[in-house]
Amino acid sequence: MFKKDKLKKILIIGGGGYIGTELANYLSKKKYKIICFDTFWFGNNLDKKNIKAIKGDVRTIKQNIFKDIDIVINLAYLSNDPLCELSPKDTWETGPLAIHFIMENCVKYKVKKFIFASSGSIYGLKKEKKVHENLGLDPITDYNKSKMVCENVVNSYKDKIKIVILRPATVCGYSKRLRLDVVLNLFCYQAYFKKKIIVTGGKQIRPLLDIRDMVRCYEFFIKCNFTGTFNVGFEQLSILEMAKSVSKYLNSKIVIKKSNDPRSYRMDSSKLLNLGFKPKYNHLESIMNLKNFFKVFKPSDKNWNLKWIIKNNFLEKKK
Repeated sequence: MFKKDKLKKILIIGGGGYIGTELANYLSKKKYKIICFDTFWFGNNLDKKNIKAIKGDVRTIKQNIFKDIDIVINLAYLSNDPLCELSPKDTWETGPLAIHFIMENCVKYKVKKFIFASSGSIYGLKKEKKVHENLGLDPITDYNKSKMVCENVVNSYKDKIKIVILRPATVCGYSKRLRLDVVLNLFCYQAYFKKKIIVTGGKQIRPLLDIRDMVRCYEFFIKCNFTGTFNVGFEQLSILEMAKSVSKYLNSKIVIKKSNDPRSYRMDSSKLLNLGFKPKYNHLESIMNLKNFFKVFKPSDKNWNLKWIIKNNFLEKKK
């Protein structure tokens, strides 16, 4: 068991993103020493007094950043399927190639533990009602495929460093670096600002995870000695069920359209729960949290990753 008073530093690669921002700020309040490395394409919403922020691209990260680091958490990635389709080159360079360099330096500088953010969507299309970690992986997009390769790279170092791989469900809820292109957040935005939720399909199942429980899960693995690969998701809802929940709390109508998106999967997190982790939040609390925030919030292009990245030409587009 790691003791907090013995932890010198935690390096969060991708610490300026939707999850990274909340994670870094949360851990900083718990008195961990936090360094965040990020491109900060979407701005810097970190606690600047207590968190050291280093701006850079994961493909050119310097070796000495790993010196005296106890735990590395890697969140840096092109964050969804559309972004990876926009630039496959960037997908593979910032994913598997960068991960190999990072792992080499974690070992070189004697980092105690490496935590990698994979994805629950890595399983592909599954008919099983309980999709657990022992099932085969059938990724269907560059995003999923590259995550699978990253997992293989990370696991190849498990004899040299403690490894944790987390496969989160679809994360939702408020962040200081808010995304409105993840399904529940998008529905909340549409309901509050447009008074109309657009549902494509509706029968597809998505596992959900409140961002606060995602952050708590990282803290859980920072504190404990458990290693391995773990699903992180505690609610299984259809797209239409999500829309109905949002409509109930934000008083909006629902419009259903045809969908060409077949992705539908459940997630079983018994392995994590059996370790003692207990979620605190559900999707209804995520909705209410966003509703309260929207009262003082003005959306911008920064809240949609693909829109903002295209607008600013951050990636090398597929030719």
